[in-house]
Amino acid sequence: MDEDLELRHLRYFIAVAEELHFGRAASRLHLSQPPLSQQIRKMEEILGYALFVRTSRSVELTSAGKALLERARRTLRIVQRDIDETRSIGNGEVGAINIGFVSSAMLTTLPEILRTYREGHPNVQLHLHEGFTSQMMEGMENGTLDAVILRDSDPVAGIEIRSIFTEPYLAVLPVTHKCAAHKTISPGVLRNDPFVLYPRTAGSRAFEKSLSMFEEHGFRPQIAQEASHWLTILRLVGAGLGVSIAPACVKQIAFPDVVCLPLRNTKVVSEIELGKVAGPVRPIVDRFVKIAMAASIR
Repeated sequence: MDEDLELRHLRYFIAVAEELHFGRAASRLHLSQPPLSQQIRKMEEILGYALFVRTSRSVELTSAGKALLERARRTLRIVQRDIDETRSIGNGEVGAINIGFVSSAMLTTLPEILRTYREGHPNVQLHLHEGFTSQMMEGMENGTLDAVILRDSDPVAGIEIRSIFTEPYLAVLPVTHKCAAHKTISPGVLRNDPFVLYPRTAGSRAFEKSLSMFEEHGFRPQIAQEASHWLTILRLVGAGLGVSIAPACVKQIAFPDVVCLPLRNTKVVSEIELGKVAGPVRPIVDRFVKIAMAASIR
């Protein structure tokens, strides 16, 4: 015959094979007995072999029926597994995601965001990429990154930026600085000090924002040294090569040879942000976005 077996045929067959009773199998399948019997006969016609030996007192599997039973069970298990995996992919529960982040975000809520995501999506392959804000934006533009955690990013067409939270800046001074014992400090006090800062190439907006508070006081800092990591900047400040300005989270990794002082007379703050492609994204990315944004309201 030209007809093909369907999954429902296999389900019917398995029920009868396990019950060895058409009445009980029909009840299990929520069918009446005559249609079930008809479907089993149709299966046997399609296969060309009897699957059951029927008598007035019993139903037994034939050798062909015994051979089919395990194969039918295996087929349904595979189909169910594939359906479950498809649903998981659709729900963003499996797959791979590439997340970029700036290093200072690790001193904020990013570890909590990653922990929450990992606990809720253990089957997702989570690939993390560390770099400057400018590098993160390049990754978003060329499609190598799915979502990014940024600091004071520059606007880029096609990339949607959302603020997760803001934090104040702190002045970072060597313990030998004349103002090291102060409780707070005004940006204007640092007019004649050399500065150690991140390079402008790390992110132009972040670079200019950190300097804008000094411009409010009538000067632009003299940058004596650039460094690409906060640990390096802190060590250089501690060694007396200059002062710096840092987001408040950096205080967590400050060494004893530096002090981090709150700034007064400025309203400039730094923003930790989430970046993603504008518009709809894959479910697996959308789940990460929702978890990251939930951190902004805690």
